Amino acid sequence: MTSRQRVLNAFAHEKTDRVPINYMANGEIDRRLKAHFNVTPDSALQLVDHLHIDFRGMGAPYTGPRLHFGDQDRGVNADPLWGQRTRRVHHKSGSYEENVEFPLMDADEQTIADYPMPNPEHYDYDKALEWCKAERLGRNRAIYAGGAGLGDVINVNGRLRGMEQALIDLYTGNQLLTDRRLAIELQITERLLEKCKGYIDFLWMGEDLGTQRGPMISLKLYRREIKPRHKPFIDLAKSHNLPVMMHCCGASSFAFEDFIEQGISAVDTLQPEAAGMSPEIIKRDFGGRLAFHGGVSTAGALAFGNVEQTVAEVLRTLDAYTPGGGYMFSPAHMIQDNSPTENVLAMYSTVLGYRL
Repeated sequence: MTSRQRVLNAFAHEKTDRVPINYMANGEIDRRLKAHFNVTPDSALQLVDHLHIDFRGMGAPYTGPRLHFGDQDRGVNADPLWGQRTRRVHHKSGSYEENVEFPLMDADEQTIADYPMPNPEHYDYDKALEWCKAERLGRNRAIYAGGAGLGDVINVNGRLRGMEQALIDLYTGNQLLTDRRLAIELQITERLLEKCKGYIDFLWMGEDLGTQRGPMISLKLYRREIKPRHKPFIDLAKSHNLPVMMHCCGASSFAFEDFIEQGISAVDTLQPEAAGMSPEIIKRDFGGRLAFHGGVSTAGALAFGNVEQTVAEVLRTLDAYTPGGGYMFSPAHMIQDNSPTENVLAMYSTVLGYRL
């Protein structure tokens, strides 16, 4: 099978020759893996070839002006399009961009209405099509548009308003920022899917709904404020006959029946340590109705165990999720920098050698 066939079969719960494989990692572990395979630091493709990755994400390059600026004197960086403000924080095994300021925390409605956001006209959709054609002629991996942040309400608003204010906004129905953002994201996605019709294989969205111990919000609030705002993205994907995968961290299965009702095909992350999210429970309750992507904790044996413990955890995940099809392997989050390189290599070799 080609990677594309393998992934599409998994979405459809049909037989595959092996488990489809995906890769997500923080910067330091990515650097160490490239060094292990003697891959040049700027060559992501060579690394994913070594790991037999079946997925490629794509988007249209932004061609407009920079909209937001940081403060280098204070070490504060700003996302050029949306303005999230971060600082690089180093720890003993790597570093993270941590949010340090929230530009819209105390903003009134007029300030939110005037806040600079990207223009959907300022993207090179022709370049995106060229990229898709080259990928199809090359490795022919499964191409997805979007990602874990597409359509997201809570996380992105939290980075602009602060998490407390973002949750207050959600509860009170103050969705001006959400609706401005998502209208732009939807326009960009519409143009991208139309331009690259026939090349994109699925749409990836995201909304973190759970903590480790339980839901972050009630099902009632999800249905009132978030579900209707996801619907236009899901309907758009359906109009192009594309499956939708929803990234959803933590104890999020309380919303999975609604995902199914909306036409979402797959769920991503599946953090096994979160309440009610073990592979056995999720497969029992939703197998055959949802496909699954993720499932191996980045805070378990992969980070804190040895090779044998990592292999055992991966095998348990595969044994639970693969019967009947519909499983795509991925770590449940970005592989963290404290994960030993030998554990990561053992994880991928175990999945590659697993017999269905």
